[in-house]
Amino acid sequence: MNVQRSRAAVPEAAWFKSSYSTGNGGECVEVAEAPGAVHIRDSKVRTGPVLTVTPQAWAGFVGLAADQTI
Repeated sequence: MNVQRSRAAVPEAAWFKSSYSTGNGGECVEVAEAPGAVHIRDSKVRTGPVLTVTPQAWAGFVGLAADQTI
């Protein structure tokens, strides 16, 4: 898996949270899609580091997470 930790310059409007996120300031991540990359950041530290993965790696992660019971 190709993973890069950076401070990617992604427009604020591109970021979105999961529909499962609440407004209570809990543990949330935000995701932004770009050609050939998916950027992930902590919603509470928007100016912090950004994890960048391939779309295939992101799809694999989401697929695995969707199969898990919490």
